[in-house]
Amino acid sequence: MSITFSWPEESERSKDALKRPDGVDQFRVLPGQEVDLDEYPTRYEGEITKKKALKELEQSKKRLNLLQQLLYATEKRSLLVVLQGMDTSGKDGTIKHVMDAFNPQGCQVSGFKAPTSEELRHDFLWRVHKVVPARGMVGIFNRSHYEDVLIQRVEEMVPKAVWRGRYESIREFEESITEAGTIVVKFFLHISPDEQKKRLEDRLADPTAQWKFKVGDLRVRAKWDEYQTAYEDALTECSTEIAPWYIVPADRKWYRNLVVSRVLEKTLSDLDLEWPPLEEEAKGIEIE
Repeated sequence: MSITFSWPEESERSKDALKRPDGVDQFRVLPGQEVDLDEYPTRYEGEITKKKALKELEQSKKRLNLLQQLLYATEKRSLLVVLQGMDTSGKDGTIKHVMDAFNPQGCQVSGFKAPTSEELRHDFLWRVHKVVPARGMVGIFNRSHYEDVLIQRVEEMVPKAVWRGRYESIREFEESITEAGTIVVKFFLHISPDEQKKRLEDRLADPTAQWKFKVGDLRVRAKWDEYQTAYEDALTECSTEIAPWYIVPADRKWYRNLVVSRVLEKTLSDLDLEWPPLEEEAKGIEIE
């Protein structure tokens, strides 16, 4: 038995992004496409309401849960989800409100902060290889190997010749794990500077969220344009047929979550996996 991917019925008049089975593809960066982030909206302004989006998200997550069970049961493929974006774009929020669809037994979240002294003594992909999901598992990267062509570039931690060469290394790395059975899907959570300002102010005002605020966030914010350029190059250089980037409008959290869930749902459904059959010696067995 395979799982058929289904989409909720929508108004024929609506031109919202998620109205057709192939609707999520409009967020996908095509191989060879040169990305200009100014051409991509950060805020959804379509017809779908927050209430309806939240309802659809819950439906999508139920299907995601079943699809993850199928992935876990077959142990033929694995899924790697990469989340990148500026501070406050919603990486943590996406994990909390979308990835909770997954059974923790078959899911692992890995965060990538400043490299440790041990990690710096290896190649930049060493720490990433160690946490690539095994067959049957879902791996989620909160930040990722792309930090090495983003922060290390903008903050001039390595020479240009070094970070330029890493694009090819990243493509080869993603190709190699794909050949080993891992499906790679990458999300850039696209937020506006105005929305980031609001979210940073909200953190400062909320005693339960102040621990998230770091003065360093403001230094990064001051280099907004440089980071946007670095992201544009990473998205352009490293969105491939086998490991695509999706640029997700992230100013509205509820819409961001729905897009991510729908993309993951379609990605897993397209694998067309089937439930493992009953083992031969169990056929015809009677349980007393």
